[in-house]
Amino acid sequence: MSVWAVVVAAGTGVRFGSLKQYEQLGDRRVLDWALECTRAVADGVVLVVPPERAGESEPGVDAVIAGADTRAGSVRAGLAAVPHEAEVVVVHDAARPLASVALFERVVDAVRAGADGAVPGVQVADTVKVVEDGQVVETLDRARLVAVQTPQAFAAGVLRRAHEQAGEGTDCAALVEAAGGRVVVVPGEEANAKITSQHDLQVARSLIDEA
Repeated sequence: MSVWAVVVAAGTGVRFGSLKQYEQLGDRRVLDWALECTRAVADGVVLVVPPERAGESEPGVDAVIAGADTRAGSVRAGLAAVPHEAEVVVVHDAARPLASVALFERVVDAVRAGADGAVPGVQVADTVKVVEDGQVVETLDRARLVAVQTPQAFAAGVLRRAHEQAGEGTDCAALVEAAGGRVVVVPGEEANAKITSQHDLQVARSLIDEA
């Protein structure tokens, strides 16, 4: 099965304070780490960037596409640049630079085995409560919960149909689930944390130094 990937690097960095995907992490930028692992499993890579960066070339990338105002919109923009003959599409956030090649392989293999989609998940360590108007209304069973990461892999046709509905979601799996697709969970990685703050970047730099 041919595999293409959409790497989402279109965030504006409001919470971080700058474009975190272009920050230095070790000897390269944050997004370079994400692209390197993605390229190891994909026949082609589409990079989605802030509109003002869309004219810049990127090494090892087949297309650089301007992102949209929302994450789902940015994925749709990238998906439009994926050839229709692609059979599996991997979607990865550039803000997760420390995902391993093995993790990419796990989600792709799950789709090749017949799943509509596959996502990495890690067990939730904290107790999670549902709160309304400042009051706890339910305590969830954390044994049934996972925190979901990227990369996420999908059967290309399933992902395209889910996005054709133009819905919004915090990840592509939510759109596929809403469209009736079967999404499976594979073991995620603790080191595959999303960089959302300066502290997160410092932690990632520490992990790189220790490796």
